[in-house]
Amino acid sequence: MKTRNIMIVGVGGQGSVLASKLLGHLLITQGYDVKVSEVHGMSQRGGSVVTYVRYGDKVYSPIIDKGQADAIVSFELLEAARNLSYLKPGGQIVTSTQEIDPMPVLTGAMNYPEGLLPKIQALGVKIDALDCLSLAQQAGSSKAVNLVLLGRLSHYFDDIPPEAWNEAIESCVPPKFLALNRKAFELGKNA
Repeated sequence: MKTRNIMIVGVGGQGSVLASKLLGHLLITQGYDVKVSEVHGMSQRGGSVVTYVRYGDKVYSPIIDKGQADAIVSFELLEAARNLSYLKPGGQIVTSTQEIDPMPVLTGAMNYPEGLLPKIQALGVKIDALDCLSLAQQAGSSKAVNLVLLGRLSHYFDDIPPEAWNEAIESCVPPKFLALNRKAFELGKNA
């Protein structure tokens, strides 16, 4: 199998580290060679964060170049828009519709761009956008957006059985948060 590339983009404090760890674990259990990058960006709360997950028969580098991402998983709309150049033609974006003001917006130097979702759709990009924050809150915690997104992403992995996703969640999520995270994953999957 040729190498496939997934970018996970978001804002510090949203759980992208757990999402990449869980996805990496899942893919390893399916027999793939997997490379997961370190977090790139301002990982403290509020800064842009990017991680790469690459998998296939043999993967030599954890880095994804522009135009090479098969999928982008985005915790926030502006982060999806910022990273569009990494998506390969025919690639898939799975994104939360949540909008988090970056520092220039918070300081009043800029405004949050309006109409991002329709603008991305107008480019002909395949984008699966849903209100992951509401679904996470429905599961029991606004911090479960990461599992809602992974639940949605699971639609694009026809070859990975549901029980493999459940095992990865069980292996990567602390026991006291397991029920909440399973619920968040199911809500994202079935949204």
